Amino acid sequence: MTNINRESHVSIMDISFINTTKDKLLNEHLYPKLNNGEKCFIVTANPEIVIKTKEKPNYKKIVQSADIVVPDGVGIVIASKHKKQPIHKRIPGFDLMLDLLYYANEEQLSVYFLGAQDDINEKAVKEVKKRFPNVKIAGYHHGFFKGLEAEIAKEVQNANADLVFVALGSPQQEQWIYNNINQFSKGLFMGVGGSFDVLSGESKRAPKTWIKLNLEWLYRLLKQPFRWKRILKVLEFMLRIFLKKE
Repeated sequence: MTNINRESHVSIMDISFINTTKDKLLNEHLYPKLNNGEKCFIVTANPEIVIKTKEKPNYKKIVQSADIVVPDGVGIVIASKHKKQPIHKRIPGFDLMLDLLYYANEEQLSVYFLGAQDDINEKAVKEVKKRFPNVKIAGYHHGFFKGLEAEIAKEVQNANADLVFVALGSPQQEQWIYNNINQFSKGLFMGVGGSFDVLSGESKRAPKTWIKLNLEWLYRLLKQPFRWKRILKVLEFMLRIFLKKE
């Protein structure tokens, strides 16, 4: 893990979350790493991901190996307050990705987009070209490449991008980064889940009011009822926190 003051972290179920604001995370940690050409593995973790680390020891090892674990989920913030080590605020992974794209646009950095369905991946890249014209598109590829793992990894390596956004869903996206990051000399690597769907316009984020009230999870559930199993994972997380005091 990168050398960040341990006092600025909160441990929840053995996962060490950075405890800072989004602006400080960007300005004090991520932008300097991009400027210096350093490697960085970012996990944006919500309660569902934390529960997965309890269920899968190998996945736990992967998440713990990340340079920065970001609290993406109001349940993480609630858990930190219960531990009397309050995290400043939830840092949504989608917002963090957008801020990094804005910075890449300002600094003319290169970005690789890996994951999602073929049409969604292409639409997301097209949207980036429109909204961030100075971003250099290092490459892009959909997330269905079973049997071609080595070839895709080599393609991403050859692109030599400053940022690599991986939208394979958890735990696959973190597994991909963990398996391949040592082959790179630079790059900020971040799993972004379904962010390409939102970026492409295929899915809509919750209205700002819902986000401000930390109800984005409820909006998603109402729009996508099939996500109910994910909500069960959140409930399991909260029960573990409040009943077992993990």
